[in-house]
Order: sequence, then structure tokens, then C-alpha cells
Amino acid sequence: MDTQRTRREFMKLMGMGVASSVLGGCSHLSMVDPQTKGRPNIIFIFSDDHATQAVSAYGSKINTTPNIDRIAESGALFENTFCGNSICAPSRATVLTGKHSHMHGMMTNYTTFDLTQQMFPKLMQQGGYQTALIGKWHLEGEPMGFDYWDVVAGQGTYYNPEFRNAKGKRKIDGYATDIIGDLTIDWLKKGIDKNKPFMLMCHHKASHRIWAPGPEHLTMYDDVDLPEPDTLFDDYANRSNVLKENEMMISKHMMYDYDLKVPGMGQPDALGRDFKNFEYDLMTPEQKQKWDAAYKPKNDKFKKSNLKGKDLVRWKYQRYVKYYLRCIASMDDNIGRLLDYLDESGLTENTIVIYSSDQGFFLGEHGWYDKRWMYEESLRVPFIIKWSGRIKPGTKVKALTQNIDFAPTFLDAGGMKIPDDMQGVSLLPLLNGEKPSNWRDAIYYHYYEVGEHNVARHEGTRSDRYKLIHYYDVDEWELFDLQEDPKEMVSVYDKPEYSEVVKKMKIKLKALKSQYKVE
Repeated sequence: MDTQRTRREFMKLMGMGVASSVLGGCSHLSMVDPQTKGRPNIIFIFSDDHATQAVSAYGSKINTTPNIDRIAESGALFENTFCGNSICAPSRATVLTGKHSHMHGMMTNYTTFDLTQQMFPKLMQQGGYQTALIGKWHLEGEPMGFDYWDVVAGQGTYYNPEFRNAKGKRKIDGYATDIIGDLTIDWLKKGIDKNKPFMLMCHHKASHRIWAPGPEHLTMYDDVDLPEPDTLFDDYANRSNVLKENEMMISKHMMYDYDLKVPGMGQPDALGRDFKNFEYDLMTPEQKQKWDAAYKPKNDKFKKSNLKGKDLVRWKYQRYVKYYLRCIASMDDNIGRLLDYLDESGLTENTIVIYSSDQGFFLGEHGWYDKRWMYEESLRVPFIIKWSGRIKPGTKVKALTQNIDFAPTFLDAGGMKIPDDMQGVSLLPLLNGEKPSNWRDAIYYHYYEVGEHNVARHEGTRSDRYKLIHYYDVDEWELFDLQEDPKEMVSVYDKPEYSEVVKKMKIKLKALKSQYKVE
């Protein structure tokens, strides 16, 4: 790539000076001169389990997200951003460190994260940024690298959650998404050091299981039959045998009280589980009254219906997805409140706003809920960024990007050097809608956890067109031609006409493992 020419073109496009740096042999361009004043503020809005197929900017057929869409309309939408390990704590550790799971050590949800290691908030602090974290942390120990933090305890609850900060713990009455919105705006009003740029992480609990919609959205979608995914009744044929052993099927593994909010059924799931909806027990009498008014009539009607077979699965799908989307609607409303405040306060002009999620999620595709698999719905994450005066509104980025790139991007936007040991690269060169000639041609994925939902451990690589997956404990492989089979219903790994593709993808997987130092 002609670096000098690209630098000149990029400077002309953005109307500002840039500094260059090199990471892993990939020359990339910083949009900020670290020697100048007026570095941008950064607000990183992060959600949990928000699937791209539930974002209208990504073409959702089941809901609208007008405020997340505002970010996309004002900036850039990345069409091919992926996580490296589709599970909460490891993904969050990757975002903090810019490294894959095996390098930062958080390979499963049950690992203890080493907080003393290098993380981008620490580096931004050292580089002169004021840093804050509000909302979901989901890693053990007190957050490090933040001048201010106020986080939900553990996984957090939707109703009347417990928060903890440097002063201790307290319960806050209300709905978690609204509370996180309030705390975020309050910090922007009262907590900012006006002598420094700030980096604020607003991390929502939504849309994680168990889905408990807020008071304002309890009856949303009541009069709508949401379209079903074509693969709702997948029989798991034509792929690895491990798929049939999954324990995350809407039909068999969703619990009536815990997931579907129908108490008193007395019918455990296929695994013999019958957990209670603990969110209801956390509610105040007034909150319970609103909840009961919204759901008791529907539950009574369901109990009398005696649905069976596919009709029952279809009912469960509608009930589950509507709960999920109602939680997202609350989050989208609060993102709108935040964007409005930035406009009203004059912060929009010099503030980068990013929206993303820790991983994707299955919304009935393949009959599933949850995540973990390297299939598209779980692998893909939203990544949307706006920067007033710097990014052309409505930009679409098709290049392959990954959550290891988030930390380098934040540092680059702040005009700071990207450490050589970060495995991601800055995404800023892509913001003109073009892809540098030496950009990656494939991403690496590795799911390590053995536990809930009985998802086999696997690793693989995805290019623009093909995806190779290796379930290494049973030595079974899958290859998908995403151009011909975007819903990943038939593995072509054993088809003779794909033998050369298999060979090339295995070479690519080996090369990525060497590049990222996977043992």
C-alpha cells in the first residue's frame, strides 16, 4: 500500500492532520495528532447479547431501534464485525485488552481475570484522559483504569438492582436500563473534568437473560405476530453431530417461569430444571401490579390453550423474542436520551459515540436462544460509530473487523500509541468507507467453555465467503459457503468440489493461530 498517498487522501477527506503508527506490519493512520489540543471525547455504549438481527440499521425484520440508528445515520456502520469468543466475560476482557482470550487469560466465564494486566482504560488515563465506567462490568474485582466507576453487582438484575462503586454497595429502586441512563447523564453533567478529554463506557445489562421488560414496555408487541426465522425447526442434519447435543433449544430448554414468565406450570424443561423468575421477587408492589396487569391475562389464556407440537414452539418463540425486544426498546430509549443530552450540552461536536455488544445472539435461528456457536447470529456483533465532522454520514464498512480491534481504535482516536502486543488494529483507516490493501482477509474464533448449553468446544476462521469450524474434542469439521448458504444449513466440508477451499481454509486457520500465538 502507498502509505504516503493514503495518508494524504485520508487527511484531505477528514480535513485534519494525522499521525501514523505501525502495528503488526499493518500501517494505519491516526485521525488525531497527539501533540495537538482538543482531542475527542469518547462514549462507548456497550450492551449484552444484542444481535444484529435486532437492530433496524442492520435490517431487522422484527423491531426498530431508532436511536441506535441515529448513530449509524450520522456516522459509519460496520457490516462485518465479529467477536472472538462468543460469551460475556471473555468478550469483555478482549475489548479491554485488544487481545484474544488465550492471551488475556479470560477463556471462559469461570476464569478469574487478571486486572493488573495492560488495558486500554489504563493507557488512556496515562495519556491524559479522564475515564469512567457506568453499568455492567461482569468481571471479578474492582474495575481498574477508571477515575470513576459505578457498576451493577455481578450479572446485575433488571429490577431494583444493586450497584457498587468505590464508596460501597447500594440498591437503587427502578429499572436497571433507566438507572444506567440516569447515572451516565448525571456523570456527564457533574463529573467531567473540563480540563481533560473523557472516555466514558456506558455498559447496559440489557439484553441479557432473564429478560424482564421495563414498566414502559410491558405490552409492546402485544398485537403483533413477529416473523419466525426460516430455521426455527432446524433438525441439525448435514452438519456436525455435536449440534444435535445442544441444550439451548426454545422447544426443549426454555423454562416456563424463569424464561417465559408463566408461573405455576409445574413442568420442568428437558433437563429437569424448573427455575423461578427471580426478577418478580425483586419488584416493589407497584411494579408487580403493573407486571401482573400486563402478563396474567395472557398467561391464563395460554394455560387454557393446551398448545402442543409446533404450535407450542411457535408460542414460545413469540413470548421469548418479545421479552427480548422489549428490553432492547428500553435501552434504545435511553441511548436516545444520551444523544439528546450530548446535542443540548454542545458535547456532540467533539465526542465520538460508539455502539456495540459483547456478542450476538440466536433469536430462534436453528431453534436456539443464547450464543457460543461460531454460527453467524452468535459470531456477528453490531459496531456503529459517529464522529461529527469526521465521518461521512451513512458510511458502510464491509471489511472484516473484530472485537480485538476496539482497544486499538480507542487509543488511536485519542492520539496514543498502540502497544505492540495488542493483537487488534485500529479501525480508523476504514472510516472513509475504503479498505486498505493489506487489511485482514479472515478472522479467528475460539470457544473454550465446557458447561451450560452443552456447546462443544471449537475454533475456526471466517473469510468473506467461507467459514471453517473445527470441533476439536471430537475431531469433526464444518465448512460453510456463506454466499450459497448464508443460513448455514449444510456443511460442504466433505464435498469434492470444495476440497481446494478446505485446504486453503485450513492453511489460513494455521496461519492465524501462528499469528495470534495460539498453542
